Amino acid sequence: MRRSIPEQDHTTGRDERASFTFAPIGVVRSPYTERFGTPRQPTITTQVKEDRALPGRIELWPEFAAGLAELAEFERIWCLFVFHLNQGYGLKVRSPRDPSRAVGLFSTRAPHRPCPIGLSCLRVTAVEANQIHVLGLDILDGTPVLDIKPYVPYADAFPEARAGWLEGRVQDEPDAFRPR
Repeated sequence: MRRSIPEQDHTTGRDERASFTFAPIGVVRSPYTERFGTPRQPTITTQVKEDRALPGRIELWPEFAAGLAELAEFERIWCLFVFHLNQGYGLKVRSPRDPSRAVGLFSTRAPHRPCPIGLSCLRVTAVEANQIHVLGLDILDGTPVLDIKPYVPYADAFPEARAGWLEGRVQDEPDAFRPR
């Protein structure tokens, strides 16, 4: 027999502007040590296509190692991290995909944001002890990791989704902000 749980209101009286503090669960070990030269959107850049990606790893603090059980069964993961070196942001930005006009920050993947949280989809090549070996990093070495989640194709892929102002752009066109 199921026990009846009284209904609770979890939203009334909550401070909607409350701050949150997160402690990292680990750190990224990446071949990239400078912002310029680090891939943007690594799954679509020429440097990373055709298995030319440079290997890296995510090192979790030892107390989180047991949480990696069964993760090696997944091809990809989502890595949530902190843009810990970025300072400031603008609500209108020029994207490397179309520098001719400024667009709203939240319609871009610009790294300078009010809440400097990053999200990358990485290919898992191995999991051992407290380390996840990955390909496809677009993250600097030493970046704090907030969470790891498995990429689940039926839940995470929406191939028919609209892409707003990016519609019609060639996926691997050159970055306007990068030297050619």
